[in-house]
Amino acid sequence: MSDSDSDKNGKADSAGTTADAVGAAGTAGAAGSTRTGGAAGTAGTPDGDVSADVATVLAPLDDRRLDDLVALYKDLHRHPELGFQETRTAAEAARRLTEYGYEVTTGIARTGVVGVLRNGPGPTVLLRADMDALPVTEESGLDYASTVPGRMHACGHDVHVTCLLGAAELLAAARDRWSGTLIALFQPAEEAGSGARAMLDAGLYSKDLVPTPDVVLAQHVAPFGAGLIAYCPRACMAAADSLKITFHGSGGHGSRPETTVDPILMAASFVQRVQSVVAREVAPKDRVVVTVGSFHAGDSANVIPDRAVVRLSIRTFDETVRTAVLAAIDRIARAEATASGADRAPETDVLDSFPVTVNDDDTLRQVNAEFTRFFGEPRLFAYEPATGSEDAGLLATAAGAPLYYWWLGGWDPDAFHTALAAGRLAQDIPSNHSPQFVPVVRPTLTMGVEALTAAALNQLAGPDRSR
Repeated sequence: MSDSDSDKNGKADSAGTTADAVGAAGTAGAAGSTRTGGAAGTAGTPDGDVSADVATVLAPLDDRRLDDLVALYKDLHRHPELGFQETRTAAEAARRLTEYGYEVTTGIARTGVVGVLRNGPGPTVLLRADMDALPVTEESGLDYASTVPGRMHACGHDVHVTCLLGAAELLAAARDRWSGTLIALFQPAEEAGSGARAMLDAGLYSKDLVPTPDVVLAQHVAPFGAGLIAYCPRACMAAADSLKITFHGSGGHGSRPETTVDPILMAASFVQRVQSVVAREVAPKDRVVVTVGSFHAGDSANVIPDRAVVRLSIRTFDETVRTAVLAAIDRIARAEATASGADRAPETDVLDSFPVTVNDDDTLRQVNAEFTRFFGEPRLFAYEPATGSEDAGLLATAAGAPLYYWWLGGWDPDAFHTALAAGRLAQDIPSNHSPQFVPVVRPTLTMGVEALTAAALNQLAGPDRSR
């Protein structure tokens, strides 16, 4: 999950929880087994649902396999790699997928990996995990903390890789319980918003590197109690556009400002006025965030420079609103330059751009019904749209396929509920991108593997059902 322009700060709003929503979920996220039916197969019957198949497929997720996944996760956490540099992570994913019997393609958009498991007629289901870490210095103090200076898995992508590999192994070992084609996709560079697009541009679908999926499923670890799943219907994560606007003036000596066109004053006026877009041009029902995060101009106290550079991010949930806000920002930038007497119009560069992440209603309903049957209703809760951003939706849009993207609880349940009860979530529970963001390992991996497996089986065909 990304903050536009690779923001390194913690961001509870992008994957956090509200006290009301999580409080309503109760203490269901206690560490330990996450299953209602468990391996015994009492979570449901194949008559009208697939929970019995889910229980059967997940039965081998025993202590030995979990120990292996925990070791894998800690190894990935110790060796974080930035976007398009995930060579070590990609190699491990490819090695394991090959071992599990998948057709493996590597080097897609440099480091992307896909595994395809063809298992008779039926839907094609794509499970996606992102691989990249962040330029953050870890402060967890754990014995498996990052060994790479200035690099950290501070957004949980090591969890995503581990969970997908765990689910891929279980599904490959239980091919008698489902029919169709399964794709396990390991994506580079989500944090920069360019990894999914790069894989598509490299021919992911157009060159038949993988079959075109009928559905795309993905999850993201978040700072609420392990054992819980949060979901948001329809637009669940914001579109994000990062812009660099360069204002051109005419520099000169600070003692004679009348001979200059001051780009600092020009840009400062823009910074103030641009907030009027949210306050006066956007309806309150349309959630929009405009943040100026960087302002650079000049190097001397006594010199008026010839340019000022402003960087800002814009978050929106509706394409029409997005277009209008971007147009308003451009209008204001040009107007401020004109009002200042500048000879040149401002230049705007798009640094990165994420689409709105939109969950498909039917797929969400189908998979959530499976989650409810298998995990129990108290483990699911609805969450409001998050202003963080994500590029997984591009993989679905390019295929004309529905998407379901949910959040996976990753924090120690007791610590989380203590902070919740005290009203100290923001102070005591680190958010994604924080140097202290390290999920509780075993319960998070268990729930993550189970959730991906259950969701995949729900969308695949099987012995007693068809899609």
